[in-house]
Amino acid sequence: MRDLIVAVDIGTGSARAGVFDRSGALLGRSEHPIAMRRPAADHAEHDSEDIWRAVCGAVRRACAAADARPSRVAALGVDATCSLVVRDGAGKPLAVSGDDARWDTIVWLDHRALEEADACTATAHPVLDHSGRVMSPEMEMPKLMWLKRHRPGQWAKAGYFFDLADFVTWRATGSNARSRCTMTAKWNYLSHAERPWSEDFLAAIGLEDVRERGSLPQTTLPVGQAVGRLAAGAAEDLGLDTDCVVASGLIDAYAGAFGVLGPFAGAPEKLERQLALIGGTSSCIVAFAREKKFGYGMWGPYYEAVLPGLWLLEGGQSAAGALLDHIVGTHSAGGEPTAATHARIVARIGELRAEEGEAFAERLHVLPDFHGNRSPLADPHALGVISGLALDASFDGLCRLYWRTSVAIALGIRHILEKLADGGYPLDTLHVAGGHVRNPLLMELYRDVTGCRLVVPQTQDAVLLGTAMAAAVAGGLYPDLPAAGSGMYPGGREYLPDTTRKARYDRDFRRFLALYRHRAELDAID
Repeated sequence: MRDLIVAVDIGTGSARAGVFDRSGALLGRSEHPIAMRRPAADHAEHDSEDIWRAVCGAVRRACAAADARPSRVAALGVDATCSLVVRDGAGKPLAVSGDDARWDTIVWLDHRALEEADACTATAHPVLDHSGRVMSPEMEMPKLMWLKRHRPGQWAKAGYFFDLADFVTWRATGSNARSRCTMTAKWNYLSHAERPWSEDFLAAIGLEDVRERGSLPQTTLPVGQAVGRLAAGAAEDLGLDTDCVVASGLIDAYAGAFGVLGPFAGAPEKLERQLALIGGTSSCIVAFAREKKFGYGMWGPYYEAVLPGLWLLEGGQSAAGALLDHIVGTHSAGGEPTAATHARIVARIGELRAEEGEAFAERLHVLPDFHGNRSPLADPHALGVISGLALDASFDGLCRLYWRTSVAIALGIRHILEKLADGGYPLDTLHVAGGHVRNPLLMELYRDVTGCRLVVPQTQDAVLLGTAMAAAVAGGLYPDLPAAGSGMYPGGREYLPDTTRKARYDRDFRRFLALYRHRAELDAID
């Protein structure tokens, strides 16, 4: 009897696998690191075969931990970052820089294509209405433009361009089918349109041949549909069998959004008041709506990027957890930004706040745009600001800076929420998943700074769970996504904001916006 689901979540630094039963219980879990190289400033690359090996190793160990025989696994689901995989006509890796073909993947956070993103924005094409009217270098079209401009020899050899999740389903099944989730969210594919590929936009940006060059199909598969069954070689690599179905892939943040908002999937009127915050290296805010609602500086709205008949809108921060790691790693009192180091800093911040009260780090102010501003300013060229530094290289000095950087991250989330409200999204509840759940400082700030009720699902793996929910539909364990979302959600814990702190954070938000104005004034001085 096939009654289990295997879900895989491919992040920036590792591949995670989990085995779930029909109720959503996690029976076994494993994680395997993946390599990333930084050959130049703003460049980041993966080796897609290394990712495949990491996926296989994680799946095998998760199945062993769950004592899950291959004959019990109904389906394999995959989510991943929106990284770009480049293969030749025979399906072999093509180097995206240098000569080593192993490095065939441009990582989502790679900003080498800033100039190309600006060129896309300059077209003012209507397709950009679904990208906040501004193209981000984290999307796939600017990356493909960069490849064609700077690596014409590789472009001429190319036969496949994949979003990372679609690469894994192709590697697993041999099918070139693409997910509606990945293509709609990251490839300027208009799933709501009669002609989803905008040929005049592709011509305007010099990619009129991208569909033929990259084997990009006209149609896509919705979330919850099967791509096919495991190919024999892939089944052997994964330790599964060829009767296991492979589900269409998801963007990792959207899998997390489904994992935390699943119980509302069958009730759109309730779903529209809920918001998902997936916090990790970056932060992603995901909202759903029954009607098409646009928002400047937001990605989307995307039709059926996850749920049938619904539009998805995304905002976010390009660096959140990565920014805190950077603050720790570059401070003389910081060192390696390990989990233990972060915990030590958070504990000391608690002591300092108790000792100093409102005066703690009062004159330190941070703008968190160290890797651009994804939302709501939609400015990939934006830079971070730290105001109020003293000659303090002590550990307590690091704690003060860490505290104000954490406040700035939360203020950035509030900034996004206010713009969403202006766009007609009546949100009042924030469902949080991802690594930030393990940072008590961020969890406190998210509720107190935004004034939202917070709900944390009773699982540490909401992203894996969302992927498992979708795969459970593809594998026949549930008839549709709302049924899987309701049946597999484990429940959540609710946290209310501390209203006594509202005045302080309202003042901090006014200062936050003022710092943006001052930065703009400085940039405008000739």
